[in-house]
Amino acid sequence: MNTEIFGYLGALIIGIVLGLIGGGGSILTVPILVYLLFINPVTATAYSLFVVGVSSLVGAIRNIQKGLVDFRTAIVFAIPAFITVYATRRYLVPAIPDKLFSIGDFLVTKNIGIMIFFAIIMLVASISMIKERKAKAVADAVVVFNYPLIVTEGLIVGVITGIVGAGGGFLIIPALVLLAKLSMKKAVATSLLIIAIKSLIGFIGDVENLDIDWSFLLIFTGISVLGIFLGIYLSNFIEGKKLKKGFGWFVLIMGVYIIYKELTM
Repeated sequence: MNTEIFGYLGALIIGIVLGLIGGGGSILTVPILVYLLFINPVTATAYSLFVVGVSSLVGAIRNIQKGLVDFRTAIVFAIPAFITVYATRRYLVPAIPDKLFSIGDFLVTKNIGIMIFFAIIMLVASISMIKERKAKAVADAVVVFNYPLIVTEGLIVGVITGIVGAGGGFLIIPALVLLAKLSMKKAVATSLLIIAIKSLIGFIGDVENLDIDWSFLLIFTGISVLGIFLGIYLSNFIEGKKLKKGFGWFVLIMGVYIIYKELTM
């Protein structure tokens, strides 16, 4: 019962972090669902897609109202990503065998494999948060899309999102700056719309495969959304950029902990 309370508290923290620093908080969704609410990793990654999708949509709507979203760029990036994330959830994840391989007496199962892969993504994301992004703002640049690179990036992000249920903003934002020549501010805003589209479409692939506990999922997501608005309010008093590096270190420690936990169970 205590862990359940902490699990719902974690949902609120996810939203607060999203509201304060504009991203990254959703990477905590899977660990909270697995280790505090004892949900199977495959189901947890599915639920995470829904939470990430709805949370990102809330942020995207706010950015649309501010005129920060580049819709053409969002559509071009989102199409390969959402096709791949749907296919990954609908066909690839169910096709992964329950027993992957063994090293001596240690059997690496599907659940362990997913959590270790997720932890590796956490480590990469944490480095992205800790390291200061130094991207030059581009004013009214003419966007010439590099379609092969965009499709490749979309495929990679789609597969990663599909397997681990994370938004992948740390991969999308640099791509938007480098490939679409967007300013950092517009890249962050546009990435939320891309993440919302591909996460929610990816979740549709799970609806056909999994038995979804809608009452739990809607309550958990609702608490996260409340947390976003609380985080937005707190951002008037706390500078999100200062928190981002500290949160990055926390994600790094969590990633290392998950690898340790999964390999020593």
